[in-house]
Amino acid sequence: MVYLFLADGFEEIEGLTVVDLLRRAEIKITTVSITGELMVAGSHGIKVEADGLFEDYDYADAELLVLPGGMPGTKNLAAHNELIELLKKFKREDKALAAICAAPSILGENGLLKGKEVTCFPGYEDKLLGAKATAARAVTDGNIITGKGMGTAIDFSLEIIRFLANYETAEKIGKTIQYL
Repeated sequence: MVYLFLADGFEEIEGLTVVDLLRRAEIKITTVSITGELMVAGSHGIKVEADGLFEDYDYADAELLVLPGGMPGTKNLAAHNELIELLKKFKREDKALAAICAAPSILGENGLLKGKEVTCFPGYEDKLLGAKATAARAVTDGNIITGKGMGTAIDFSLEIIRFLANYETAEKIGKTIQYL
């Protein structure tokens, strides 16, 4: 199971592309609101109804946690203490984390990227504490997956599919949507 966290101000393309492509790949993904309400407003005013609220899940079945970027979505995710504790727990348990755009800064500022090669939205590199920043569109280093921004949301999603399923499934999905 994959959990993708939504906060008011999330970048709609970054969140929903991941959900769409993982579901096409038949990978179970649940959208989780951290706002206390199921309806979450994206950074461009698009409202999305999450599958559930943060407190509805124990995350024991999670293979991967995903953070979309966007502003002020990234700041809102970073301010949610229970989410930060969950991310730290996943790191301690060597479980997978993924973040795109500005959201890798959340992982970096909490010491979860040390020694990893990652990418992020230009200008956030100084927040990737202990990591090696690259200009790649999407990067997987061990169990950390990062994406550069909205324009790379498909690359990021396919990278997640490669990680959770395999290269062939990611290639198939990429071809199905006329991306590859």
